[in-house]
Amino acid sequence: MSFTIVQEATARINRSELAVPGSQAKLFEKAAVSAADVIFLDLEDSVAPDEKPQARRNVIAAINDIDWGTKTLSVRINGLDTHFMYRDVVDVLEQTRGRLDLFMIPKVGTAADVYAVDMLTTQIEAAMGRGKRLGFELIIETALGLANVEAIAGASRRNESLHFGVADFSASTRARTTNIGGANPNYAVLTDRDGDRPRDTHWGDQWHYAIARMVVAARANGLRPIDGPFGDFGDADGYRAAAHRATAIGCEGKWAIHPSQVGLANEVCSPSDKEVGKARRILAAMEQAQAEGKGAVSLDGRLIDLASIRQAEALVRKAEQITAGAR
Repeated sequence: MSFTIVQEATARINRSELAVPGSQAKLFEKAAVSAADVIFLDLEDSVAPDEKPQARRNVIAAINDIDWGTKTLSVRINGLDTHFMYRDVVDVLEQTRGRLDLFMIPKVGTAADVYAVDMLTTQIEAAMGRGKRLGFELIIETALGLANVEAIAGASRRNESLHFGVADFSASTRARTTNIGGANPNYAVLTDRDGDRPRDTHWGDQWHYAIARMVVAARANGLRPIDGPFGDFGDADGYRAAAHRATAIGCEGKWAIHPSQVGLANEVCSPSDKEVGKARRILAAMEQAQAEGKGAVSLDGRLIDLASIRQAEALVRKAEQITAGAR
């Protein structure tokens, strides 16, 4: 291990993150009793400009009045390039009583963007005597943001997670797609010619590079990497496949833009009983090996070493977190 020790952000279950428009107050109570791990009340993209002041009032009232149970509660503020952002931060912090856990900052482009919100948040917390320190979720959804993702990830001790915003990222990079997440038939390769035999087409994942880079930046700074939205909420199989791709390379969770996606995210982003059982067997085998003075052993015909222990410990720890949160 490096002499530089990565400090982990606040531990939270973050399998599913449900987006709720701040202008749709009728949805708040349903979200509060949903199975989502995290809820973000949105003041940004899902709210029309002339509805933003009322949406802000709705969100403030909801934070104060609704019983959110043990859920992690976040508010997505407006972008730093708008005149709505400062009032989002000031009003939400000054007019709520401490239930809020996180601010979600959209379209983060540079570390200075995070610094600006951190400065304002810190001043308000000090002025109001708020005892609870707010955390930050940061959305990487522009070419500028991805180019600066390493600096962004380390820009504040408030940072807890990085999220991939596929729709705005597509627009920012001029990607030729109008889908929100999912696969693109044009992002494919053909097998080589082989006489007159038909050539096979293999689709790829056009978001792999962006998500993988975000995951590395997040983990290098102790943050949770979270995959963003999947627009076709009628396509459960497509959502599940996208979530599996993201978790395969290290994401902890995925957004749900419709309540039907919450269960899918929880399913895919939870370790299975089989995986947890194997992890526990690995830990037991290594414990026995260490008692016998061995550095590595085999289990089911495969080598197990200290790296295997770290993987197994992380998986078991997540399973225990989920179990504890469900009580």
